Amino acid sequence: MLDDFKNLLLQVPQTILIALRALRRNKLRSTLTILGIVIGVASVVSMVAVGNGAQRSIQAQVASLGENLLTVFAASSRSGAVRGGLGTASTITLADAEAIRREVAGVAALSPEISTTAQAIASGRNWSTSIVGESEDYLRIRNWDLRSGWMFTEREVRTAAKVALIGTKAASELFGPLDPVGQTVRVKNIPFVIIGLLTSKGTSVGGNQDDRIIIPYTTAMKRITGDKYLRSVNVQIVTSSLMNAAQEQITSLLRQRHGLSAGQDDDFNIFNQKEIADTASSITKIVTYLLGAIAGISLLVGGIGIMNIMLVSVTERTREIGIRMAVGAQPFAVKLQFLVEAITLSILGGLIGVLIGVGASAAIGLFSSSFKAVVSVNSIVLALAVSLGIGVFFGVYPARKAAALNPIDALRSE
Repeated sequence: MLDDFKNLLLQVPQTILIALRALRRNKLRSTLTILGIVIGVASVVSMVAVGNGAQRSIQAQVASLGENLLTVFAASSRSGAVRGGLGTASTITLADAEAIRREVAGVAALSPEISTTAQAIASGRNWSTSIVGESEDYLRIRNWDLRSGWMFTEREVRTAAKVALIGTKAASELFGPLDPVGQTVRVKNIPFVIIGLLTSKGTSVGGNQDDRIIIPYTTAMKRITGDKYLRSVNVQIVTSSLMNAAQEQITSLLRQRHGLSAGQDDDFNIFNQKEIADTASSITKIVTYLLGAIAGISLLVGGIGIMNIMLVSVTERTREIGIRMAVGAQPFAVKLQFLVEAITLSILGGLIGVLIGVGASAAIGLFSSSFKAVVSVNSIVLALAVSLGIGVFFGVYPARKAAALNPIDALRSE
C-alpha cells in the first residue's frame, strides 16, 4: 500500500511536465482558449476599478462640502409647489440662525448663507460669478484653505465691511496671472477689496466651487441683495455621533419658532452630510458589484471554452491516454494531467487579464483629469481566485472522462 502511494507521488512531477508539453505543442489552441479568461478577468478588474473610482470621487465631493455638516434650507411653501424646493421661500431668518447657535447642543461653528449671481468687474474685465455671503467661520466649516491672504473677521462681518475672498476660477477670469489679493473688484458698482485667494476645490455637487466671490453675509444682505431672509444656514457639529440628535433639535426648534402645528409640514429642509455620504457610498457599492457581476459573466463563458477544448483534447489524444495507461500510468495521473492543463490555462489567462485590466484602469485616468479608476488588491485576488476555480471546475469533467477510458479501447482508437 505504501509502495503504491510512493509510486503515485513520483508520477505527479512527470504528469505535470507532460501536461505543460501538451499545451506548448498546441500554442495557437491554448492562446485562443485562454482568451475568454483574459477578457473576463480584465473586465472584472477594470469594471471594479471604475466603480471604486466613482465611489471615491463622490465621497471626495461630499467631503469637500465640510465635516459633520448640517445644512438648513428654506423650503418652498408656495401653493402647488413641489415640497422640498430649496431657497424658494422666505422662512429662515438671522434670528433662527442665532437661535440654532445658542440652543442646539454640539454646534461647533455656524455660517448663515446668502447667494446670488452678479457681474463682477475688475482690471477692465467683467465676469458673471456667484456672490456668496458667509460668516467668519465658513472656511473652517468647509475645511477650505487660503492660497494667500486672510479670512475676514467677526468685526468685519458685524460692520458689513466691503471685503472679499475670491476663488481661483473667478480670479483667473478677472485678473489673469496677477495676484488678486489687494486688488479691487466691483460688484453692482460697489468696490470690494480682495483680502484672500482660495485654494482650488474644483467641481462638486453644487457646481464649480472655484467660480465664486465670498463676502460677509451682512454685506451681502445690506449692499448686494437687500434680502432679509437667508438661503441657508451651514451648521458644523462637534462629532458625527451628535449629528442625528442635533438635526432633531434643529427641527424641533425651527418648528416652534415658525409656529408650525403638529399637522403642518416643515417649511425648511435639513441636509445631513453624513446621510448623504452613506447613501452615495451604498449606491456606488451596488453599482460596483453590478459592474463586477456583469464582467464576471465573460469569465463563465471563458470557463465553458476551456471545458470544450479539453473535451476535444481528450478525444484527439485517446490513443496517447491508452499508451500511458498500458505502461503503468494510474487513472489518477491521467486525471491530474488534464486537470493541470485546464488550471494552467485559467491561471495564465487570469494573470494576463490582470495586467490588461490594470493597464486599462490606468488608461482611464490618463484620459480623465477629474476621475481616476482605483484598482483594489481585493478585486485582483478575487479575479485570480475565480479564474483558478473556473479552471478546476471546468477541468474536472474532461479529466474524469480521460481517466475513465478503457486502456484496450483507447489503444484501438485511431
